[in-house]
Amino acid sequence: MDEEGTIKIKKESIWKYSTFILLAVVIIGGFVFFSKDSSSPTGKVINTGNTGNLPSPSQKVEVEEGDSPVLGKAEAKITMIEFLDYECPFCGRHFQQTYPLIYKEYIETGKLKLVFKDFPLNFHPNAQKAAEAARCVREQKGDEGYFKMHDKLFENQKSLSLENYEKWAKEIGADEEKFDTCLTSGKFASAVQDDLDYGQKVGVQGTPAFFVNGKFIEGAQPYSVFKQAINAEL
Repeated sequence: MDEEGTIKIKKESIWKYSTFILLAVVIIGGFVFFSKDSSSPTGKVINTGNTGNLPSPSQKVEVEEGDSPVLGKAEAKITMIEFLDYECPFCGRHFQQTYPLIYKEYIETGKLKLVFKDFPLNFHPNAQKAAEAARCVREQKGDEGYFKMHDKLFENQKSLSLENYEKWAKEIGADEEKFDTCLTSGKFASAVQDDLDYGQKVGVQGTPAFFVNGKFIEGAQPYSVFKQAINAEL
């Protein structure tokens, strides 16, 4: 084979090997990224940046329900307390993927009651007023109304705004004028802050965060994690 032909073959070989190596790097890199993402020990959580100690999953923390909204039967054997931020994407993911399964398997069947507490992070500009909006609906429509507003806020998480809070509250059946007065006056601003302060006191550092009969679960964990924790308490 002449020199020109040999050079041509070498160039083609180098190109093939380079392409193969590049493809391998992309595949391996993607595998490492997704493996790291899916195996995170704390799930997906938006953290406040605080560096305090998280509660151990094995220890029980006494978390008071207070006057928080409750979904489920009062006599349920399991109480799960959730600290949430309406603008947190991982809270939204939990609502979309895991919450419906927990509701169907445990809340509807009377095994678990779910208690909601606010934990609006200061770098989410819409979270505080969203939490207040849910409370303003609750003032008029009780816990049933609260959970309807809770659902609307998460279903429309990318459209959070004062204008939309008023729109959704009206759709639920809240009196528009009373709701507007409640929201603009900041009537429940301090109550929302109290929840956040209390959450930090019991060890919450980010959202979402859960206590299943006092046992701590951090982040938007898969349903299997909640199922295991709940069944261990039944």
